[in-house]
Amino acid sequence: MLQRVTESMPRGIMSLFSLPSAAATFLALVLYLVIKWTSRRMSMPPGPFGIPLIGNRHQLPAVKPWRKFAEWNRQYGAVVSIFLGSTPVIVLGTAQAAWDLLEKRSDIYSSRPRFILAGEILSDKKRGLMLPNNDHWRKWRKVLHSGFHIRRAETYREIQSLESKVMMYQVLNDPKQYERHLQRFAASVVTSVTYGRRVDSVDEWIVKENMEAMDSEFRSNEPKRSIALRFRIEVTVSIPGKYLVESWPWLLKLPRSLQWFRREPEERRQRDINFLMHLFNDVKTRMHNNTIPDCLTAQTIANQDQSGMTDLEVAYAVSSPFGAGIETTAGTLTTFILAMLHFPSVMKKAQAELEAVVGFDRMPEYDDQDNLPYIKAIVNETLRWRPVAALGGTPHAVIADDEYNGMFIPEGSTIFANLSGIMHDPVMFPFPDEFRPERFMETSDPRMKTFELPFGFGRRICPGMHLALNSLIINVSRILWAFDILPALDRESKEVKPGEFISPFPSDDQLKIASLAKIHGISRTGSTHVL
Repeated sequence: MLQRVTESMPRGIMSLFSLPSAAATFLALVLYLVIKWTSRRMSMPPGPFGIPLIGNRHQLPAVKPWRKFAEWNRQYGAVVSIFLGSTPVIVLGTAQAAWDLLEKRSDIYSSRPRFILAGEILSDKKRGLMLPNNDHWRKWRKVLHSGFHIRRAETYREIQSLESKVMMYQVLNDPKQYERHLQRFAASVVTSVTYGRRVDSVDEWIVKENMEAMDSEFRSNEPKRSIALRFRIEVTVSIPGKYLVESWPWLLKLPRSLQWFRREPEERRQRDINFLMHLFNDVKTRMHNNTIPDCLTAQTIANQDQSGMTDLEVAYAVSSPFGAGIETTAGTLTTFILAMLHFPSVMKKAQAELEAVVGFDRMPEYDDQDNLPYIKAIVNETLRWRPVAALGGTPHAVIADDEYNGMFIPEGSTIFANLSGIMHDPVMFPFPDEFRPERFMETSDPRMKTFELPFGFGRRICPGMHLALNSLIINVSRILWAFDILPALDRESKEVKPGEFISPFPSDDQLKIASLAKIHGISRTGSTHVL
């Protein structure tokens, strides 16, 4: 009878009876998800409590997130966990934690998280830096290792020495444009060792096109005030969840016409392909004509049958140092200039060492390195004091559940070694805000002697590390040999200094590079035997 009554009721009235049931079901589902999320969260490393399904996105700034990471490490400990959407993120705030996980357990901590925008849509899974551990990544890694291992890097010193001399002459004649000269040096070294071609100006098309590609890959709304600041901003693209599609991958299931986030990166991808294939084919043509010097691209093409890589895969692989190597090297040298402005006693001590070892009759050379321990310590301290890759570069991903010091780290977690925070850990680096090269001379710790910390961890350590260090040591020694780096004076003859921190960097009205040319015999009107 009840069935006959209910069947005779209008549908609208019946729907009212079903609403409480639906609401109860929905609330039960929400409660289940909250309990599940909370229980999972409690077993993980400590960290700020977020919102279920959203996580901590609202607490993490899109610009300079390393500062918030460091704050959380100070509050919660060396290992912190947060959520970006549904993605668990582990932030490592000490070198020991990073070594324990990313090096000692590199078999499960060397993969990459999924990068939908930059890795898939923009790059079609061709950029090795963002690839997970797979055959494509291993091929990419082999290409770069063969081109930049320590012995191979030594063969590029002649190129780096030449470009350093050109840079010195440019700074001597136009010191206000010092940042452009540093950038040209870095660009010319990278293009020479990669494509067998020099760069005379940062205005050349090959440099401009590369910068535009970087702008597209690492989009940011913050003004790009300097090379080093620019790269620090750009690494924030590595944060999963920064873009809407990263947090909600289901957006990829929408009809293609509704995927608004695709249009610009796909246009840029085709432009990148045209650019990289042009460079690839240019090298191939010069190989055929026997006019190509030894370089990474020519070496990789010669071994292409063995590697099994397509032309496009090779073009992307060899572009890796061209993409990031320019701005990291130039940015670190800019940081060095900043440090000398704020710590003139370091500059004077280094110049005394150079005077004793090198003298005034010639420039420092690579053969002088072993006799210039303070210069080498300045390079290490520059890398520590204001690391350009503040987030430690591209994050890692763990491919299996793990436990560390009683804390659960779930499979699929994104792992950040917060390099900016690590380098300012007062336990490892007392008085971290001070620029003290002596800390690298007074230590017996072998890790401090070699100091590979700025270049990453485990299997994902930067393959261009040795090339970068060679660029830094030759330029730091020569700049200090030839110039005094002094703050400019205002109208009242007071020193004008930029801030000591990430931004802004010295502008031409805050910096005066005073030449010691008269002492060292460098001419403003033309090169001498020194240059």
